[in-house]
Amino acid sequence: MTVVNFHLVSSLTPSEVLTVLTDFSPARSAAWPTIDAEHFEVHGTGEGWAEVTEGTAAAWERARYEWEPGGDTVTIRTLDSKLFGPGGGWIFRLTPEGDGTRVDVQLAREPATLKGKLLASLLPVAAPSSLRKSFAGPLKARS
Repeated sequence: MTVVNFHLVSSLTPSEVLTVLTDFSPARSAAWPTIDAEHFEVHGTGEGWAEVTEGTAAAWERARYEWEPGGDTVTIRTLDSKLFGPGGGWIFRLTPEGDGTRVDVQLAREPATLKGKLLASLLPVAAPSSLRKSFAGPLKARS
C-alpha cells in the first residue's frame, strides 16, 4: 500500500472545511475540479456518513465517507475504483490555525492493476503538489 501525507492551510474555519468536505449536493461537481457531474452519484447518506461515486472518466472511485458532526476528522474508505482496489482511502484532520484551519491529509492507495501500481509508485513524488493545487479552490487554501 502506498501512503502519502501532506498538509495545506485554509482560510476557512474547521467547521467550514468540514462542510465543504461533506457537501454531497449537486454543487459538489462544480466546486471540486476532480469531480465531473457524469461521475458523481450519491448512493446513500446519513448523519455522519455518505457513500458516493465521484471522479472523472479517467479516475473514479466509490467511497464511504465518515465523520462526526462538529468533529475534526473525515475518513474516506475506498470501496471500488477504476485504478486502485478496495481498501485505502483518505483521512482529513482539521486543526484550527490562526484564523483558518490546518488540513492534514493522508492518502493511501492499494493498487489493483498494473496501471494502478505504476501510478501508486509516482504518488509520493507527484501527489502532494498536485493535490494541494486541486484542493486549493474548494478549501480556500493559502499559498
